[in-house]
Parts: sequence; structure tokens; C-alpha cells
Amino acid sequence: MDLLRIATAGSVDDGKSTLIGRLLYDTSAVPEDQLDAVEQTSERMGADEVNLALLTDGLRAEREQGITIDVAYRYFATARRKFIIADTPGHVQYTRNMVTGASTANLAVVLVDARVGLTEQSRRHAFLCSLLGVPHLVLAVNKMDLVDYDEAVYRRIRDEFTEFATRLRIPDVTAIPMSALRGDNVVHRSARMPWYEGPPLLHHLEEVHVASDQNLVDLRLPVQYVIRPRTDEHHDYRGYAGQVAAGVVRVGDEVVALPSGMTSRVTAIDGPLGPVEEAFAPMSVTVRLADDIDVSRGDLLARPNNQPRATQDLGAVVCWMDTARLTAGSRLLVKHTTRVVPSIVTSLRYGIDVNTLHRHDTDELGFNGIGRIGLRTTQPLMCDDYRLNRSTGSFILIDPVSKRTVGAGMVRASG
Repeated sequence: MDLLRIATAGSVDDGKSTLIGRLLYDTSAVPEDQLDAVEQTSERMGADEVNLALLTDGLRAEREQGITIDVAYRYFATARRKFIIADTPGHVQYTRNMVTGASTANLAVVLVDARVGLTEQSRRHAFLCSLLGVPHLVLAVNKMDLVDYDEAVYRRIRDEFTEFATRLRIPDVTAIPMSALRGDNVVHRSARMPWYEGPPLLHHLEEVHVASDQNLVDLRLPVQYVIRPRTDEHHDYRGYAGQVAAGVVRVGDEVVALPSGMTSRVTAIDGPLGPVEEAFAPMSVTVRLADDIDVSRGDLLARPNNQPRATQDLGAVVCWMDTARLTAGSRLLVKHTTRVVPSIVTSLRYGIDVNTLHRHDTDELGFNGIGRIGLRTTQPLMCDDYRLNRSTGSFILIDPVSKRTVGAGMVRASG
């Protein structure tokens, strides 16, 4: 079975945690002891029924405030597919956590409260999903039970979101009306919305096609660690370990090590369970080469005739996540794949309004601001455009003093 990575998104109290709890509950993916604990907690909180949101909101602060703060990952499977769901926060203060959860997702579920409609945070999260290259998006118009399952309410929100989404780079958008609390159109079709002719959410998640989303053409293998066992039995062993970011590598393939530009041939590939003949994204492997060339952590293996761009000058769209403002001249650490290098912000070209998607001139980016910047690094980075490769096309920005993550960036060759 293949694996689908899902991220939830949307405003506070749109029902993200309840939706995931409903998926887990209705697919019998909740252990009995955990369900018993949630039932007891719900009873202590005075709830009339089981609070399914507690299946994901595990922090005490989350339960006390009724909001999601941390990114909670939940796992379940059906007969057709395995799933990993990231329950991400809706509060604007924790947008950085939402970016973390969505950065590896194949599909994002943006929830909207049917009573409220689209909010700034709904648009922000949909826009971030577009920036992060999430190829599939589901608009979940939730809490339909609170608007008497009114088709007109659903159509108004769907049409407004569709108009907004046409300006985003998301190739596949699907809208589903539902009630996570009552279970309508989550796992089973709802008899209370006969006017909706599409599938329930789980059926859509089982059927959405994601095989073609993976880049299996451009080999990119960032080296995380050089393995040299200090034993007599393996005294000649030298392997380069890392996670394949894109493409396929096979025994016998010619590869180039960057940034040195030296070439060699793959003689063996060692996986977690032993030797393999080929490896592809996102497998973690150790590659052995025919020649004793200089390769170290932070280098990258690619094909000689298909290489990423080696550059010290980056143009990127960044999501700024710190209360201190980002300006031209800011000095930051850039973590790109397995390499960390100092950098300076050389320019701030424009900011982006998340409601209108319009660009505007600005001298700074504030907390949760999004904009296009220029960076110059002290060492070359091997980059692809983010739209080509989400791994080699992304980086995080780190404060050099506090070592806190302050931003996330997507490399853009143009635009």
C-alpha cells in the first residue's frame, strides 16, 4: 500500500482536531485504552458526548484553551492506503507550526466553519499550502449541521474559495460539505445532504492519485554522514549516507559529487535491511563509490548531465516566523538539505498580501509576513527551484545567536 501524508489547515475552532478524531474513531483506529481515557476526560470537562478533538490535542495547554498548539501526527490505515495526518494549529501565533506540518504533505485539508465562511487565516493557510507545493487540496466546509445542512451556504463558500484558489499554484482542489462532529460525509455519505453527489472525505483520500507527484527524474542525494567503520573486518568500507531527495540511483550509475564536481560510479547501495540494487525518494541509504573521492557532509550526489544550480545568491519566497522584523542586512544561518551556512539578506523585493495575493513594496517583514527576498551565502548551495524539488528547493532560516528557527524559504528562480 502507498502512503498519503495529510495536513490540516484553517482558522481556530474550525474543527480540525475533531475531524481527525472522527476519521480515527470511525475507522476503528483508536486503541480501546486511549478511547477510554478520552471518554473519561470528556466527562470531567462536562461534555455531553465524547470530545473527539482530545484524540489529537494532547498538551495540557491545548485542552485548557481548546486550541491546537503543537503539530500532532496520527497514523491509520484502510484496506487501500496508509495515512499520516498532521493536525496543525489554526491560531495565527502558531502559523510556523502549520508550515512544518504542511511542508511534507501530499494533500492538505483546509477547514472552513460554514457559519463564518472564509477568514484571513483560511486564505493564509491555503496560500501557504500553495507556496509549500502541496499538490492536492480539499476544502472541507465543516459544521454544516449548524446551518441546517443548507446547500446555498456550501455553494457560496465553495465558489468564493474556488475563485481565490484559481490564483494559487494548486493543481487539484476538491470541496466537500461535512459535519465532523456528527460524522456527515467524513467516513460515510450523509443522508442529511442528499444534494451533495460527491464522495465522503475518506473515499477521496483513498482514491486521490499521488504517484505522479514524486520527482523520479532528477537524482538528488544530500550526504548526511560519511560512514567509515573502524574495524578490521570493514577497514576498506567508505559509504555516504543520506535520504534520497529525488530521482532514482542504481548500482552501476555514474554520479557527480557537488560542489567538487568529481565523478565516480556507484558500486553498492546499502539499505536498512541490507544491500539493494536501487534507491528512490524518500529512501534512506548508504551509497558506496568506485573511487576514493572527496565527499563530506553537506555535499550532494547527482547525475553528471543533470545537476542542480550551485550558487551563493538565492532568490526566495520566505515565511517569516519571528517577532523581530526581517530587513535587508539581516544576518542569518541558512540550513539547506544537510548544509548550514551563514548568510546576509541582500534585498527585500516585495511583500505579499495573503487576502488579495497582491505584491507590495516593503522594507521589512513582520511576524507571519510573507515576501520575496534575496540572500547571499558564504558558501555555494546546490539548489533547485522549489516547484521542481521540494527538498533541494527549500531551506530554513536560523537566528545565529539564539539558534531559533525564524523563517522558512522556497527557492524561486523567477517571479
